[in-house]
Amino acid sequence: MKHVAIALGLGLALATTAVQAQTRVTLKSAAAGTSYYVMTVQLGEALRTATAGKVTATVEESQGSVQNVKEAPRRQGGFVFTTPPSLVRTAQAGGKPFEGESGYDDIRTLFVMPGITMHFVVRADSGITGLSGLEGKTFIPGGRGTFTQRQSEAVFKLFGLEGKVKIGEVELSNAPAALRNRQVDGFATGSSHPTSMLQELGATIPIRILPLGTAELAKVLEADKGASAVTIPANTYPGQDAPVATFGLPVGAFTTAKTDEATAYEVVKAFWTQQAALAKTNPVWGPLKPAEVMALGIKLHPGAAKYYAEAGIAIPDAVK
Repeated sequence: MKHVAIALGLGLALATTAVQAQTRVTLKSAAAGTSYYVMTVQLGEALRTATAGKVTATVEESQGSVQNVKEAPRRQGGFVFTTPPSLVRTAQAGGKPFEGESGYDDIRTLFVMPGITMHFVVRADSGITGLSGLEGKTFIPGGRGTFTQRQSEAVFKLFGLEGKVKIGEVELSNAPAALRNRQVDGFATGSSHPTSMLQELGATIPIRILPLGTAELAKVLEADKGASAVTIPANTYPGQDAPVATFGLPVGAFTTAKTDEATAYEVVKAFWTQQAALAKTNPVWGPLKPAEVMALGIKLHPGAAKYYAEAGIAIPDAVK
């Protein structure tokens, strides 16, 4: 009986040690079915694989970057989320829609994600060939309250379309069906390219990704210093037989100061050691470089800084 008791005690001790050794993180990115949600699921699997199960991830659906940033100060350690760094800076400065809120100064950088490519999508038979053609049309500027919606509305204002485009009262997840059924004339989605949403839509109806002219693109880049020119290669989507000029924005994976150094280090190390494997599953991961994280301009988490220092990457004072 004594031996049984000792054995049971040892078993419980080992089980307790195993539980304590396992680290759980929450990954929050975007709505289910979007390219960023798919990437987040892939990231969760990469973390599990790289750490042999030491780090396990729970993937949470999100309405988008604005929700992610707003939740960050209220979540406990181990909360990892994606957003463009410009939105973090807006929150830290108390700009819309973060007025009167606090806690955003504790947001810290982990690694760089595939950037956002702005897609302005219409039916190919709509007769709309450029952004100016959206005047008087019904358009979904992105998911409600999302960064994409903010970007679309900023573009409308920049080109004198504010108040002249009818905003479709349809959630972005229902936008493809609304476009097929001619309930709306188009919609915007901010995602890495190619995005499965548009590949699937283009396989059912002819679509057009609206290009920005040279002068239009220059105006966007002048107004938003965080944006960069992006070309969607020909044949990225069904029926798209020419390159499409648009713009994109960087995206990062962030956490907060509540996450302990060891966890942040494990997450960052796991990501970069699994990058090649991730790229085999989804090519958007391939072009990323560790040093690019510095350009996000938001302070590094100490655990992330430890990894980059070990990797021999210079860390600017601005993000230490």
